[in-house]
Amino acid sequence: MEEHKENIHDKNVSVKMSNTREDEKAKDCSRICPAGESEPQGSSSSPSGGEFSDPVYKEIAVANGRINRMTMDELRVKLADLKLDTRGVKDVMKKRLKSHYKKQKLMQFVATGGPTDTYYDYICVVDFEATCEEDNPPDFLHEIIEFPMVLINTHTLEIVDTFQEYVKPEVNTHLSDFCVNLTGITQKMVDKADTFQTVLQRVVLWLQERELGTKYKYAILTDGSWDMSKFLNIQCRLSRIRYPQFAKKWINIRKSYGNFYKVPRTQTKLSTMLEKLGLKYEGRPHSGLDDSRNIARIALRMLQDGCQLRVNERMHAGQLLPVPSSAPMEGAPPPLNPRSRD
Repeated sequence: MEEHKENIHDKNVSVKMSNTREDEKAKDCSRICPAGESEPQGSSSSPSGGEFSDPVYKEIAVANGRINRMTMDELRVKLADLKLDTRGVKDVMKKRLKSHYKKQKLMQFVATGGPTDTYYDYICVVDFEATCEEDNPPDFLHEIIEFPMVLINTHTLEIVDTFQEYVKPEVNTHLSDFCVNLTGITQKMVDKADTFQTVLQRVVLWLQERELGTKYKYAILTDGSWDMSKFLNIQCRLSRIRYPQFAKKWINIRKSYGNFYKVPRTQTKLSTMLEKLGLKYEGRPHSGLDDSRNIARIALRMLQDGCQLRVNERMHAGQLLPVPSSAPMEGAPPPLNPRSRD
């Protein structure tokens, strides 16, 4: 329910984004870049001082300048020569070629135990579907009716597992015709489902069985802020359970995409991101699981293009806040069963 999420307002939940400029400037690039910088540009001098004064950065800057002057045909030929993906708009292809060249130049850092491009072992994509009306009144309570997860292995760059369960709403138990037509979720499907607290327990077990947060580092990834700051936050209040610790920080792929490919927020809708990367939507739009799979495909392409996806948003005291790029990298904590608010 990508487009529908953007029009959601709720008076009963105090959630707002911090109005800091730091959020707008956050950069989702590799840890080998200085915080707040995406990569050396062709017109810039190499960084001064510390490890970033190494001549390798001057070489990267020179290469970036050459890439910036390439035509689309030249970019496609070069990418094809390197056996890299040739799909996408010009800016995406330029970024792909720059990232490939930078990786090649910095392989010596990795070989000597330096930082790698991948911090998380797994990324878990979540895209909820929730009850809705065609024109949601301000006091409408959105209840989660589909809980999907798609698990990405960041080392093999593959989708390795999925989870999906429907959820029975307890406040507005009858789905609107608009909601059924939008999501494809029928009244019978939710009537047969378990309540959110029970489904969340099975989500926790699913994550635990894959040793996420214990043996492997992982992070949650969403398409925008709404899934965690709105839907999950509201649902936990309605279900009288505490907000799960493992979901308090996440990767907002829209921010990551915009910062990495240098595009405005207006070009970070799911359909637009797929189009700009030369991909087509697979499955049924507004199916939570299919949306999650397509979001995962975008994340995989970004990882292939050299982006280091990292946590960039968090919930604190009921408010949505940015996580600056200068913050230490850390994975989500081990998942635990939900605790009661009572």
